[in-house]
Amino acid sequence: MKEKVEQALAKIRPGLRADGGDVELIDVDAEGVVKVKLLGACHGCPMAAMTLKNGIERYLKKEVPEVKEVIPA
Repeated sequence: MKEKVEQALAKIRPGLRADGGDVELIDVDAEGVVKVKLLGACHGCPMAAMTLKNGIERYLKKEVPEVKEVIPA
């Protein structure tokens, strides 16, 4: 599943990078919880929580149905 998650993140990275940010995959556990680290302009941004839940998590759940939740590392 980790490889599927990494492939899905690669598809959304250009959008994050366009705003000066990025995302790094830290871990994927057996229960489908994905840990990511927001980088660049995303790190510390007031909208980071919204980006994480409404953007990254929503997209990963769509692309990789085994994903149950995305949390910050």
